[in-house]
Amino acid sequence: MSTFLKPRHSLLALLIAAALPVSAQQATDGTVTPDIAGVTSAGNAIELLASERDGSEGPLALPDGSLLYTEARVQRIVRIGTDQQLNTFLENTGGANALAAAEDGSLVAVLQTPPAVGIVYPEAQKKILADGFEGKPFTRPNDITRGRNGDVFFTDSAQNATPESGGPAVYRINAAGDIQRIIDDIERPNGITLSKDERTLFVANTLGQHVLAYELHADGSIGAQREFAALAGWNAAEKTSGADGLAVDDEGRLYVTSNAGVEVFDTTGAALGVIALPVKPQNIAFAGADKSWLYVVGRGAAYRLPVLTPGLSTRAK
Repeated sequence: MSTFLKPRHSLLALLIAAALPVSAQQATDGTVTPDIAGVTSAGNAIELLASERDGSEGPLALPDGSLLYTEARVQRIVRIGTDQQLNTFLENTGGANALAAAEDGSLVAVLQTPPAVGIVYPEAQKKILADGFEGKPFTRPNDITRGRNGDVFFTDSAQNATPESGGPAVYRINAAGDIQRIIDDIERPNGITLSKDERTLFVANTLGQHVLAYELHADGSIGAQREFAALAGWNAAEKTSGADGLAVDDEGRLYVTSNAGVEVFDTTGAALGVIALPVKPQNIAFAGADKSWLYVVGRGAAYRLPVLTPGLSTRAK
């Protein structure tokens, strides 16, 4: 892997940044964590790890405590090490936008150039799993999650869809490789994740007020749509909540990025609080040796903040 840094700052600024310890490279506006019971203690610094990157999306924890995130526009996956240093993990990614991990360490990604879902790492296992459904190509695969049984769920937000391409939908690819469209009635499906017990599928609707939930049945089918949690980021005038990435902690709480920041809900959908950030977040993941850090990415930036309850111990995300 090769370390890289984009030449967007003056040489003096780069030298100063390099000389600072990681703990000092935090949000310069004094952004700190709020007091949310079981989630965050008040007053901890929210650290800025990267800024002005070529996008920042799709974070995923690795077993060694490091974290991956994607820069889709430049077809790159970046690794934030346990020392918080950035390195190139993978290039020529096909525009990978979000990642999921299998037990063997391989990475499955939703791809944008061209739109598809496939294994991107390691090289020997690279292949396309699906690039369309019922004769229509995907439009813009957005987010992905993988269950312990090998089922892969992903969203196609279908931004800039055409009559020839598929519309907004959620798909499931089972462990045998069969693809099924399981949801087609969400305006802008975006973030997606499974509950801790994997009996519920959560989907963020960017153009809706609520995070949606669906019961998962043993045969892979789903139950009726229900409104799980109302988002503080909902803007009625613009008809968007900005709902995007999702993550679950080890006690089953749901974390959602939205116009408001990172919103946190208990297992019943009750709002617990909002973690505000200097930029609108796009996606989140727990990482670190014991997953006691929440990493937040978006708009070319990457942050991390300490949490009281670690991320899931049962799967990568």
